[in-house]
Amino acid sequence: MIRYLTVFFEEKNLPTVHWELEAQDGQTHFISNEVVIEAIKQAPKHEQEAIADIIRTIDFQNGNVNDYLKHLAGALINRGAA
Repeated sequence: MIRYLTVFFEEKNLPTVHWELEAQDGQTHFISNEVVIEAIKQAPKHEQEAIADIIRTIDFQNGNVNDYLKHLAGALINRGAA
């Protein structure tokens, strides 16, 4: 799965985007799509598979992959928070 994701992101050549997001604890985080992509590459295989399925759907529908990456960025900054 990592191969598909690596090739996908290389071929898409997404422009770097930075987001300012507020975590559930109120802290502000600055995170880029590049950080999210690297986190995806380090994720467990089952998470990579789920992410790849969603990315395929977004790509097939000519959607904006960065919108999904922003969603994942929110999950990254809130992981461990409950």
